[in-house]
Amino acid sequence: MKDTLKPGIRYEHKFVVPLSKTVPALYPEAQEFIEMPEVFATGFLVGLLEWACIKAIKPHLDWPDEQSLGTHINVSHEAASPPGFEIKAVVELIKVEGRRLVFSVEAYDNNDLISKGEHERFVINKERFDAKILEKAASLT
Repeated sequence: MKDTLKPGIRYEHKFVVPLSKTVPALYPEAQEFIEMPEVFATGFLVGLLEWACIKAIKPHLDWPDEQSLGTHINVSHEAASPPGFEIKAVVELIKVEGRRLVFSVEAYDNNDLISKGEHERFVINKERFDAKILEKAASLT
């Protein structure tokens, strides 16, 4: 981690909602999802907020050797956004405690605040993390 990884880092990320990021696309194996409205899915909203956080801190890590993984998310989803709407994710790093990072997150569509809350990430060494995952996966055999 670089010395520049400090609270106050802000980032805005914009994304236009395609049909492939609506509720029916979240789990196409689930009939219940397929029958639901074609609006931006909460699961994809969470991913968009994570993406914005990653982009915010990437210049402050020794990328790609250091990366970050989400460990906690506490956000609302307050308004529905149809395909074609632009979503703007606004994130700010508010806490750095060793490898633990906490972000304030918000998202807006063309008309409304659609999400707000906090997201926690941990900085990892990718090589060490991958080795642990390989070891865990080997336990299946």
